[in-house]
Amino acid sequence: MTSPRLTTALCGVPLRNPVIAASGTYAYGVEFAPLVNLNEIGAIVTKGLSRTPIDGNAPPRLWETEGGMMNSIGLQNIGVHAFAVEKLPQLRAYSTPVIANVFGYAQEDYSEVVRVLEDHPGIAAYELNVSCPNTRHGGIFFSSDPQLLGALVASVRPVTRRPVIVKLSPNVARIEPLAQAAQEAGADAISLVNTFVSLAIDIRTRRPRIGAGMAGLSGPAIKPIAVRMVYEAARAVRIPVIGLGGVASGEDAAEFLLAGASAVQVGTANFWDPASPVRIARELDRYLKEEGVANVRDLTGALRFGEKK
Repeated sequence: MTSPRLTTALCGVPLRNPVIAASGTYAYGVEFAPLVNLNEIGAIVTKGLSRTPIDGNAPPRLWETEGGMMNSIGLQNIGVHAFAVEKLPQLRAYSTPVIANVFGYAQEDYSEVVRVLEDHPGIAAYELNVSCPNTRHGGIFFSSDPQLLGALVASVRPVTRRPVIVKLSPNVARIEPLAQAAQEAGADAISLVNTFVSLAIDIRTRRPRIGAGMAGLSGPAIKPIAVRMVYEAARAVRIPVIGLGGVASGEDAAEFLLAGASAVQVGTANFWDPASPVRIARELDRYLKEEGVANVRDLTGALRFGEKK
């Protein structure tokens, strides 16, 4: 979707529109080429990439809820080396920026994945998924400890000149200290929120609906909470914020932008319709036209909080 009203940039990366396909919902991007024109998407975030391949969790991995979806994929992926050889060359055929999602269980895991990708063209930025447990600290999550989060970002920052985005978890008491820790350690942007820890039970078998037990809740049900956390994070930092969590329409995208986001990511909606990012961008453009907004950048942070009409 290309419209003068939608053109923007994120961390210096030009975007034809601010609607991005979220990690874990768009495979490696190329798999969706037969279903949607990838050149109409603002950007694509790859599945999480690790140092070595990961098989993921035992099934069932997905469960549809009344207002969204629960998943416990277990970060299944082909590994960074296979991605660089098998997938990245295909992605370079498209003009859409590619953001590599990176994860690990220790600082050196993240740094090594980024180091491998640094030797290959075609990556616009990195998104660090900091929701994985740091096994060297007894299972404490990077995303729940500002000090650990800051140390992780600081360890990756010298490895690359490409923008570094930090994807934050909502499973914390307050988001502001984590957002600030990422900024102070050198992050160029933050994205939030990731999924909420959840549990669904089959009352007949008295067992969890998901093979791994707990799962991550996403979709429309979490959007109001996600919008609130984006608002809080955007007020706490100076770097761009990417909002996600239940974006399924152009109006949803506008909410996140008004709350302070510079761009949005679409996740769960891709399972219902792989062309969702393109549709949402068109709906957002229609909203801008109806509201007389010259450019989508003018929406960021324009929430009239507490003001009377």
